[in-house]
Amino acid sequence: MIMPENLKVDKLEVEIYPDRLSMGSAAADMVCGQIIQLLKKQEFVNMIFAAAPSQNEFLKSLIGRTDVDWECINAFHMDEYIGLPENDPALFSSFLKRHLFERLPFHTVNYINGNAPDAQAECERYTDMLVKHPPDIVCMGIGENGHIAFNDPPVADFNDPMMVKVVELDAECRQQQVNDGCFPGLNEVPTHAITLTIPALTACKYIFCIVPGKNKAKAVYNTLNNGINEQCPASVLRRRPRAILFLDNESSSLLKY
Repeated sequence: MIMPENLKVDKLEVEIYPDRLSMGSAAADMVCGQIIQLLKKQEFVNMIFAAAPSQNEFLKSLIGRTDVDWECINAFHMDEYIGLPENDPALFSSFLKRHLFERLPFHTVNYINGNAPDAQAECERYTDMLVKHPPDIVCMGIGENGHIAFNDPPVADFNDPMMVKVVELDAECRQQQVNDGCFPGLNEVPTHAITLTIPALTACKYIFCIVPGKNKAKAVYNTLNNGINEQCPASVLRRRPRAILFLDNESSSLLKY
């Protein structure tokens, strides 16, 4: 077993692993352990997942677990582009289908429809679903600009009255999608999306934040070392007990510990 470096920044637990593989495996172990504990007390567990290449090692480890009753999980995702063709491989729903939702027997899978004719009505529909199925666990990442979900600094609001909303993506966020290899160029990246808001994400009972890679090192540093404010939306995690940030050697490279 690889033992991580452990930090605590305000209320946020931080675990640092030597590489992406050990980080993803450790995160999956901890998430599955929490699912098992919750299912001892309740019939179903409601979970939110992120769609991004940064989650690959974690998701691969997750689908290999046979000790979890996946048929007792209601699955949600946290954001979706507006305007891409249905079943476009760059859709977050498509990513999660390939890497997770079609590979485990979830009780339900609940998609955000980025092609809904009325985006505001879609936000309200998904809000109603989250109210009926309050999320227990969120598995998320942090963007290069410090966003969580698509709450980029210009639109992030720690006290947002909405649970789901339409947002305009900022330039750094859209460039990250190109950097990740999800789009060939910036012009192909959608300009708007539907996202769960920061209060919707932080209301989850347990937060597991998986953040590997050298491109995330600056965002990780800002999350842990600067003020808790919307200029780095992920900094809000420092206010949350039962939140764990998983890093690898690259994403933690600017930290001193």
